[in-house]
Amino acid sequence: MSDLVYPPVIAACRVSFRALGLRLNVQGGEHVPITGGAVLASNHVSHLDFIFAGLGARQAGRHVRFMAKESIFAHRVAGPLMRGMHHIAVDRDAGSASFRDALAAIKSGEVVGIFPEATISRSFEPKEFKSGAERLAAAAKVPLIPVGLWGTQRLWTYDKHSSLKQRGVPVQVFVGEPIDAAAHRKEAAHLLKEAVTALVHRAQQHYPDDGTGQWWQPRRLGGTAPSPSEVDQV
Repeated sequence: MSDLVYPPVIAACRVSFRALGLRLNVQGGEHVPITGGAVLASNHVSHLDFIFAGLGARQAGRHVRFMAKESIFAHRVAGPLMRGMHHIAVDRDAGSASFRDALAAIKSGEVVGIFPEATISRSFEPKEFKSGAERLAAAAKVPLIPVGLWGTQRLWTYDKHSSLKQRGVPVQVFVGEPIDAAAHRKEAAHLLKEAVTALVHRAQQHYPDDGTGQWWQPRRLGGTAPSPSEVDQV
């Protein structure tokens, strides 16, 4: 697949990261295959997660084709970039078409990225996962690769305190061991949620900044983010 847009976008992101002084910690990139299809599934706490989750595949030299809501593709600036990077539009009223497009990309040897929570978690705790990632991996008989992100919510999320003007924010990208969804069809969804949650918890445990009393820290860890039950009541 021709990639004229992806490389310059990555280069621009790297310049931005340096300007912001981001402290990136990417671990587990060796779990992404160098060739062949795969499904990468990550937790979702920021509008920028597709950029950082994609970094998990850079060690393997791969470009991840993310599934994203169709409205982004309609944006006059983001739309051409999304199409140029061969990301996959998701029409929630016609999910089967999106599934077929993603499956075709995977079978052609691409790495497809999915956020199984579908929307950003405002509690910053992993929410319930929708099916899709494990079904794609099983149908294509490719590795299902879990990813845990942490710190990205401090840059741009729904909370008004997030800001791209912050400098020196640590961002953790932890990639886990692949899951054989085809061999574990009945339990693949559970295994994925369990693996992503474990990676997020590990990223939180090793996060260099103290989140006690901070808006970006889950209530469970002493922060002031809304609890999952409070988010459900909104």
